[in-house]
Amino acid sequence: MRVAVVGHVEWIELALVERVPEPGDIVHALEASEEPAGGGAVAAVQLARLAGECLFITALGDDDLGHRAKRELEALGVRVEAAWRDEPQRRAFVHVDSRAERTITVIGERMGPRAADALPWGELEGADGVYFTAGDGAAVRKARGADKLVATVRARGALSAAGVELDVLVSSANDAGERYRSGEIEPPPRLVARTDGAAGGSLETADGVTSHWEAAPLPGPAVDMYGAGDCFAAGLTYGLAEGRSPAEALALGARCGAACVTGRGPYAGQLGRESAR
Repeated sequence: MRVAVVGHVEWIELALVERVPEPGDIVHALEASEEPAGGGAVAAVQLARLAGECLFITALGDDDLGHRAKRELEALGVRVEAAWRDEPQRRAFVHVDSRAERTITVIGERMGPRAADALPWGELEGADGVYFTAGDGAAVRKARGADKLVATVRARGALSAAGVELDVLVSSANDAGERYRSGEIEPPPRLVARTDGAAGGSLETADGVTSHWEAAPLPGPAVDMYGAGDCFAAGLTYGLAEGRSPAEALALGARCGAACVTGRGPYAGQLGRESAR
């Protein structure tokens, strides 16, 4: 099984609070932590835990946080191949409240790899599955060399420029920044998955046929929703790469998302290889 992620990293500072502050408020953190995360990084770690290894092609700031992010992701089992940018590493501040809901403030632009970067793009050719979160249109075309290509709608600019067919586009039924409207990406994705939290989600084919999937039950108490959507996308990518049907891959993705919610931060609760069988 060969899987990879092409995407971005955010260095996060996460604070557990009773509630998110209102304008003018001061709240005190009950716990605090920091680590490399963001959609690309979280998905890469989840894929490494499912497949045994994962190639992560990314771009990082050539500063202390960027180099620390690479080291810590490698310690989590990911093979990180990075283009170094002469700009600060993108960061984010995450509040997680007593209901486990996360609220995020991002600092800096999303930093993705470019096809012109000296990175091991050739390893994507013939890979079983690739998940794409950030990069340029030419990087998407490199990723299309994989048997299955899944992407987040947040990369719509690069996806539109690439002009290649995605196997699955992951979007949201509710989040305004992650909604997809037909015609935004050409050619249209073979499948569009629209997540809807505890209500599961819907799967739409290129010719407009829609089906629904159920959310997976949480395997424990809800602790932290940060990273759940990224783990869902990673599980979906792994399921398709393994040869499962779209319905079976969605069910695995839902289990990965549910497991993530039961751990503090994006990694503690992630589903492992044995549990995914």
